[in-house]
Amino acid sequence: MARFAILVSIFALFAASSFASAALVEHFFNVEEVTVRKLCRDQVITAVNGSLPGPPIVAREGDTVVVHVRNKSPYPITIHWHGIVQLFSAWADGPEYVAQCPIKPGTSYTYRFNITGQEGTFWWHAHISTLRATLYGVIVVRPKYGRTYPFPKPYQEIPILLGEWWNGNVVELEQQQLAVGGPPIDSDAYTFNGKPGDLYPCSKNDIFKLNVRRGKTYKLRLVNAALNKQHFLKIANHNLTVVAIDGAYTKPYVTDVIVFSPGQTVDALLTANQPIGSYYMAASPYITIPKGVPFDNTTTRGIIVYKDSKSSHPPMMPVLPDFYDTPTAHKFFTNLTGLAGGPHWVPVSQHVDEYMFVTVSANIALCAKPGTCKGPLGHRFSASMNNVSFLPPNKTSILEAFYYNLSEIYTTDFPSNPPLVFNYTDTRLSNDMSLIVAPKETRVKRVKFNSTVEIVLQNTALIGVENHPFHLHGYSFHILAQGFGNFDNVRDRKKFNYVDPQIRHTLSLPVGGWAVITFQANNPGIWLFHCHLEEHVPIGMSMVFQVDNGPTPETSLPPPPSDLPKC
Repeated sequence: MARFAILVSIFALFAASSFASAALVEHFFNVEEVTVRKLCRDQVITAVNGSLPGPPIVAREGDTVVVHVRNKSPYPITIHWHGIVQLFSAWADGPEYVAQCPIKPGTSYTYRFNITGQEGTFWWHAHISTLRATLYGVIVVRPKYGRTYPFPKPYQEIPILLGEWWNGNVVELEQQQLAVGGPPIDSDAYTFNGKPGDLYPCSKNDIFKLNVRRGKTYKLRLVNAALNKQHFLKIANHNLTVVAIDGAYTKPYVTDVIVFSPGQTVDALLTANQPIGSYYMAASPYITIPKGVPFDNTTTRGIIVYKDSKSSHPPMMPVLPDFYDTPTAHKFFTNLTGLAGGPHWVPVSQHVDEYMFVTVSANIALCAKPGTCKGPLGHRFSASMNNVSFLPPNKTSILEAFYYNLSEIYTTDFPSNPPLVFNYTDTRLSNDMSLIVAPKETRVKRVKFNSTVEIVLQNTALIGVENHPFHLHGYSFHILAQGFGNFDNVRDRKKFNYVDPQIRHTLSLPVGGWAVITFQANNPGIWLFHCHLEEHVPIGMSMVFQVDNGPTPETSLPPPPSDLPKC
């Protein structure tokens, strides 16, 4: 099996040879099953080109990316290019039954898109079932030739992808869970670039290592590719300077801890300014579910090794936050600000065309056969946004239905406000049967082209409280404010940052709290907005935007490619 370490080592050479003059970046992805050995056992996984993580994609702003995907696995698949806005290329976005029908086993599909007005760290992953546990890789978009970073050029750039590992077939494990409507099956390990580290069984040598030179600065391109867990990350005795999040530059923010949710990326500068030696880089989960609920409480770690350090000296270990340390997580998430006036900065529009207030809830779906379900109150786990539990179609994709005007696939009446108004964060209502059952429907929110949309996302305490990372396809957005409790339109609107808010494509919605985001709907098509905890996707914690075509052919969705998969 090809090793990601080899891919990283050829990273710079690949970039130099492939992008000296070309504007076309082409890859061939063979998706197939391979056997790897982790945690003392052989495990069959689904991977791209035999690699975990999969091959990196390196491009520059303005390049066209073409990826030929051949599905040699036994599972239907799609690939999503997480964070790439897909301007006028919604057919390449990837979410199953939203942007496309899956690529069936034994067939192929070519994704083609231009990287427009973006640079930074992104990633790609499977967007069907739990296959993204092993089907993922980094996307690095560098500035156009002649342009530089808004900070001193680092000595080296290192992609580090944090993943989750299961001792089992992840598709079968999910099917077992969904069959009974129960909670997800916990992972067995976390990984850095596919390596669990020396705290796990049989993994002393299966550990990520980064060799550094004292006095040099390294740019860590951090990706949280885990399925269901947010994480704290620290390097012993070292600070990190955050310079970008989700492919958008920030004001430099110095911190000793990184907090990131599934789907989020962080660019952080590491200066090797400590005494020569070895230092552990470690990550453990940030947990917001109630105490007493089991979770994978293990820690993955790699080693930062200074040149000329003595191998006889054991590495120093950082002190990680408590699993439930919400104040530390909230401080990190709210202290970040955008680099106003920097590359690709987009000013905030204070004119709003479409106001939305959207509740995010865990729910139940009534058990068809009492006594057979293992979710809350003897029923099945479910989830909703504004009391609509998203039900994807299976006859065709929503995007095809939009393009061909097929009215029977979905409706455009997703509510802009909650149909039920209550004390959203009152835990005494957690099991109120009048609130916790949400219908399964395919309802879409329609917005006009070029309109400005403001969304108040309100977490609820139904079934239980939890932090949710929300990812918007097709766009990045400004985060105007976030906080705890119920959003107050008078009090909390005074907190809005219209000067230098952070720009993201994946928001960590505070546990028992709210956040306000805004974006300009200038990209026609069908765009998914969903919780990026994989356990919440199949049970309905998603909604979809239909952004209408603009007034000209150039501002309209182009026709689908000829090889678009059929359902």
